[in-house]
Amino acid sequence: MLKIGNISLPEFPLLLAPMEDVSDPPFRRLCKMHGADLMYSEFISSEGLIRDAIKSRKKLDIFDYERPVGIQIFGGDEEAMALSAKIVETVEPDLVDINFGCPVKKVVCKGAGAGVLKDIDLMVRLTKAVVRSTHLPVTVKTRLGWDNASINIDEVAERLQETGIKALTIHARTRAQMYKGHADWEHISRIKQNPNIEIPIFGNGDIDSPEKALEYKGKYACDGMMIGRAAIGYPWIFNEIKHFFETGTLLRKPTISERLEAVRQHAEWSAEWKGEKTGLLEMRQHYSNYFRGIPHFKDFKRRFLEVFTLIEMEGLIAETAAFYQENEFSER
Repeated sequence: MLKIGNISLPEFPLLLAPMEDVSDPPFRRLCKMHGADLMYSEFISSEGLIRDAIKSRKKLDIFDYERPVGIQIFGGDEEAMALSAKIVETVEPDLVDINFGCPVKKVVCKGAGAGVLKDIDLMVRLTKAVVRSTHLPVTVKTRLGWDNASINIDEVAERLQETGIKALTIHARTRAQMYKGHADWEHISRIKQNPNIEIPIFGNGDIDSPEKALEYKGKYACDGMMIGRAAIGYPWIFNEIKHFFETGTLLRKPTISERLEAVRQHAEWSAEWKGEKTGLLEMRQHYSNYFRGIPHFKDFKRRFLEVFTLIEMEGLIAETAAFYQENEFSER
């Protein structure tokens, strides 16, 4: 059993990464069903929360079936971060997470996300402000450093632990790498070997298969793993990894019928949460991921993109299922 504050998790938990425009309640619900142990909201601007911005407030929606769940905030102003943590508290998540890792230019230019990696003293002040303002456990997600010439994760880990955070997730890339190149987990291994580090350290970056997850678990000795892009359109990855850890054998891949059922659930929950029109419009980014590698899906994808009601969606799913059943395509 692993603890983050008063939150009990499995011995080696698998976390769903906070991903903008992806990690919303419908997607989190699917990932929870398929084995995710801890999930985070999309990241939320501290300034947006204080301004009462509708989009920011909507991201505070959490539901009991997805617990434990954390709300992730970002910003570069101590007072705003402290106040936003108090606002987050009102919806009663299980923890508050601080984003010091987002590499996107519009975030970095505001001195937030990975932009804070250039100023560790500021990072510490921002973190202290959040820790002091809430009774909830506070965690942090960050990167190795700004670029290869300024990797500072060793100092960051020690100093953030001193602020009172309860866990640290390290995306094993620099900001300069964005999401490209190789995630270097050797840095995570070094942090774990530091006798001064007592909080759980979670690794993130490049985990896209059960085999790699097991290899990295043994090689780098982290306390758990956060999975991001590999879960988009493939929530089954969490249970696949757990099964491989336990048995050394691979679960069969989801069938076409199971993929279609996941799309149906995702679309239904999206429509319920966002409204039918918006929910189905925002589903468009997911179809290619759900059916990656499935033969002859191109024509169906075009039609899925033209669906605007749940009734149309149900009909198209039934037609798609019938096509693959009739033509006896292997379900892989």
